[in-house]
Amino acid sequence: MKNYTWKVTNLYTIDTDTETDYVVDAIYEVVGTEESGGETYTSSLSGTATFEVVQGDSFTPYADLTDAMVVGWVKEELGADGVSNLEASVGGMIDSEITPPVSPENTPLPW
Repeated sequence: MKNYTWKVTNLYTIDTDTETDYVVDAIYEVVGTEESGGETYTSSLSGTATFEVVQGDSFTPYADLTDAMVVGWVKEELGADGVSNLEASVGGMIDSEITPPVSPENTPLPW
């Protein structure tokens, strides 16, 4: 069974008229792992989620942000399909490590 871990690796902020360090971009990484045949296989993908500056929304001071909070924002921005597609892509890379695809060979013609 594959396990997926989401984490934020970088945040980019701007200062607005009313707030300091308003998060506008989050760089994230999705890491997948699976145990198979006594070995652990790992693969990952990274991306950027961009957030609009919205005046008057509930603002959390930068110092109070947590990884879990920002990962939640990232997943919300990506939507359920985006999250599912990223995890499926990471899972496919793990599957290819466990069972590498067979590449066809250019076999000489028999004549």
